[in-house]
Formats: sequence, structure tokens, C-alpha cells
Amino acid sequence: MYADPMATQSVERALTVDEFLRIDFGSDMKAELDNGVIRMMAGGSRAHDRVQINLIVSLANRLRGSGCRPSGSDMGVRTHDGSLRYPDVSVTCGRNGPADDRTRTVSDPCVVIEVLSPTTSALDRGAKLDEYKALTSVETIVLIDPDAERLRVLQRTGRDPDGWSDVNYTRPHELSLASLGLAVPHDEIFTRD
Repeated sequence: MYADPMATQSVERALTVDEFLRIDFGSDMKAELDNGVIRMMAGGSRAHDRVQINLIVSLANRLRGSGCRPSGSDMGVRTHDGSLRYPDVSVTCGRNGPADDRTRTVSDPCVVIEVLSPTTSALDRGAKLDEYKALTSVETIVLIDPDAERLRVLQRTGRDPDGWSDVNYTRPHELSLASLGLAVPHDEIFTRD
């Protein structure tokens, strides 16, 4: 008698974002939901941390009073029902009331910034980038190489969901966020003090 090997294997079902958010990973572990699959996240390098903090401080100072605010990697971005991403920096507007203080996720950032690391670079430049581009609220996506001090800036160019400009800056260049009406100088992003 022939036994079907597939009949004895259990098939794991993909998680939804809501199911993922009910899991307690503890205070020392961080995970992301990638198309229904839990992906554990490692900590970043000192250079990664420095660039992330520099951007959050710079953006917070420039956005104060505007109704927009930056968030760090503790704020999840729901890119679809099966993925919850934790970009290094995101900016949302119009979410500044007391009820918003308890929010753990958003689905409508206008800016998303990822600081690249060797272990996440392929995912950041691939699946995550595609998911961020699919969010209609996102106007700007920035990928930053903290070691080479380079920026890749993608800006939505119109109402066409596939209309994006994509510029790699190989020399020092300010980070222009047209949708927010501001720019952050290159030296401010990468400063060491």
C-alpha cells in the first residue's frame, strides 16, 4: 500500500497581524511579521543606531507643531494583513491625540526610512520596499547605508501607484522630504556627536 507522505505532515497556517500582535516576545526579543511568518530581528550596529537616532531627533525638531511626528522602530507599520514591519523611522501626520498614544501600529505613514545592515539589506531593498510602495499614504521611502553614508531616495511622482522616482546619492546629499516640506543635511544624518 502506498502512503502519501504529504498526508502525515502538518501544514502551518500563516499568521495575521492581529494574531502576531497577541504574542508576547518578552522585552529582550523583537520580531517582525513577514507574509504571515515570524522573523526574529537582531540588534543593529552602533552606526545603525547613530543614524536612526540622528534622524528621529532631526525630524522631531523640524516637525514640532506641524501635526506630523516621527516614530522609531517600536512603531509597527501594517503593510497588509500578513505583514507588520518595523521601519527604523516612519512619519505619520494627524495622529497626535491622547488615544493615539496607545497605538502600536499604523497603516498610513507618509515617510518610511530603513537604515540598512548586512543581515537585512536584501529584505529592505526587496519585499519590504515593495510593501511600502503599495501603501497609498507613503510619499517617500529612504534607504540609508550607514557605513558608506549613502542615501537612496524614492519619491512618489503622482497618482499612478507605480510612479516613483528612485535616486541613489553616492556623494553627500541632503535628505529632501518634499511631502513634509523639509530637508535634513547630510552631515546631520551621519554626525558622530
